[in-house]
Amino acid sequence: MRHRKSGRKLNRTNTHRAAMFKNMARALLTYEQIRTTEAKAKELRRIVDKLITLALRNDVHTRRQAYKVLGSHQMVQRLFDEIGPRFEGGAGGYTRIVKLSQPRKGDCAPMVIIELTKKASPEAEKGSDESAAEAKED
Repeated sequence: MRHRKSGRKLNRTNTHRAAMFKNMARALLTYEQIRTTEAKAKELRRIVDKLITLALRNDVHTRRQAYKVLGSHQMVQRLFDEIGPRFEGGAGGYTRIVKLSQPRKGDCAPMVIIELTKKASPEAEKGSDESAAEAKED
């Protein structure tokens, strides 16, 4: 019986699944939108929403919990300093899934775009690009 066992297996071992969602969560937080299958996006939404909820608390313990999922100090810093403050005052609904009209060509899997509901403003992106350029020069 499968009572109270949450989550999809996606035909992968649990270590493969954990590594895949770690990579997908990093990609989503980096690019703020990614294209994937519908089943993967629905599972990824659970992980990313929990990470953003952690970012709203913003203390040492939650940073360590986020690091366990993301595995990168730079990603944790971006999550807590840039992405988390955008969602202040919200009670969930941090991601959006938009279905694409065409399925994947090889196996006809339904494709979607999963994205953060509040994108970075263009001024903030320019500022981060300039600071990254300055850091490379130093």
